[in-house]
Amino acid sequence: MTFVEALPLFMFVALGALLFTGFPVAFILGGIGLGFAFLAQELGAFNIARLAILPNRIFGGTMENPVLVAIPMFIYMGTMLEKSGVAKDLLHCLQVLTRRVPGGLALSVTLMGTIMAATTGIIGASVVMMTLLALPVMLNRNYSIPLATGTIASSGTLGILIPPSIMLVIMSDLMSIPVGTVFLAAILPGLLLSSLYCLYILVTCARNPELAPPLPDDIGPQSRGEFWIMIFRSFVPPVFLIVTVLGSIFGGIATPTEAAGVGAVGATLLAALNRKLTLPVLTEVCERSALTTAMLFGIFVGATCFSLVFRFLGGEALIDEFILWAGVGPWGILLVLMGMIFLLGFFFDWIEITLIVLPVFGPIVARLDFGMHLAGFEGVGEVALIWFTILVSVNLQTSFLTPPFGFALFYMKGVAPPGVTIQHIYRGIIPFVLLQLFGLALCLTFPGIVLWLPNALLN
Repeated sequence: MTFVEALPLFMFVALGALLFTGFPVAFILGGIGLGFAFLAQELGAFNIARLAILPNRIFGGTMENPVLVAIPMFIYMGTMLEKSGVAKDLLHCLQVLTRRVPGGLALSVTLMGTIMAATTGIIGASVVMMTLLALPVMLNRNYSIPLATGTIASSGTLGILIPPSIMLVIMSDLMSIPVGTVFLAAILPGLLLSSLYCLYILVTCARNPELAPPLPDDIGPQSRGEFWIMIFRSFVPPVFLIVTVLGSIFGGIATPTEAAGVGAVGATLLAALNRKLTLPVLTEVCERSALTTAMLFGIFVGATCFSLVFRFLGGEALIDEFILWAGVGPWGILLVLMGMIFLLGFFFDWIEITLIVLPVFGPIVARLDFGMHLAGFEGVGEVALIWFTILVSVNLQTSFLTPPFGFALFYMKGVAPPGVTIQHIYRGIIPFVLLQLFGLALCLTFPGIVLWLPNALLN
């Protein structure tokens, strides 16, 4: 292999090195793409005039994509629900409902994370909100610190998988798969992870009750009437909003973009009903939504430049040649990709991994033949691509929890009480990372977990 032929590999080497500098990811991706384009031109292997299509790719393929319009509205919906007090009321309601179950408070945190996951895909906001709300309560109830921190960190990251996840919207665009299909495929894997967390908490707390002392009976409403008022005020509104948003998408009533608009309006109405819709709150929600959206779309621009130059320099052909040379077969390729994504999660955020891995390896996976393993699900379209997309999504759950750069861990440590150390947090997330890997193995072994729901509802 000549130096020119190896340029796509050097692009990844440069990317891996520069991401550790802390420089904005969007500029790193775009800068590497442009830098290697000029280098290849100096070596006579590339004509820089080919980059003239880059603006069309950015504006025609990304900025004008109607599906991506859903992103800022889903961000707004999640941020408004965080600021409106809905999450605080929901946690209190779930505490009351689970107080007689072993580890009831930890279970209520997991259930709240599952419900709130269907309102926002902003992991930083979810983890910080749940840490501020739940961790002091759990510590006051003498919960084990590792159990408390692991529960909050793992359940706070479910929003990256359970629809309407921002990550799923981006992935469906990158893989050219309908968003509704990807949302349907992600529901059961997301609920599977949540169920595994709950089962672990139940078993652990039943065997070691001192890890999670039970809540006193005097918490919550003291009469049946007060109980039902609490249910209708704290539990029904967020669940109704989630059902409205997702039901309109799955039922074909609204596109994801239209449903995101409904969700944004619904979150605003809930804030008004909670008497939290003030001008400062509305201003902060709009500013945070705009900054998060700008960050995401900036990375889209840089990633578009990177992937375009990578293809022009023969990167995909190089990967195809390597696969043929290795001779590991489709399962070997898939397992290597899953292992690579898991290792990347130790160092990089899901945005970088998604925008780098999916455009490069998605077309390769689409050409692989898994034989009878995916038989019976042909009615959902590009079966292998849908399955691979959700496998990557489940895998990326771990990227928020694995040290040294697990972002959820840093979010939590930044707002945790002084007595909670990073060592407590690291110990707490270990069993939940193992549960995530077990969930990934189940989705690999039994593809029906991913494909059954879209196959049942779309046929």
